[in-house]
Amino acid sequence: MLSQSGIPTSVQRAFASSVSGGVPPDQTLPELWVEDEADHARALVRLHELQHPQRRVWACPQCHEVIDGPFEQCWNCGAAMPTP
Repeated sequence: MLSQSGIPTSVQRAFASSVSGGVPPDQTLPELWVEDEADHARALVRLHELQHPQRRVWACPQCHEVIDGPFEQCWNCGAAMPTP
């Protein structure tokens, strides 16, 4: 998701869990590396946004149904969420 946000990243030790038991557990956990240190602060903000999404509440412009949650389309009539 960070890469899709324009923050180049890579996952290190993604498959290291296969050696768990032979090495300390903290040495087998996967790590997310941000390739450019200049993107570090922006990556932390994006990760926080992904872990704590804001609830969106909006009213359908066609049928006036109140939509709560991550939906971008009205579940009553199918109209698209209005752009801010």
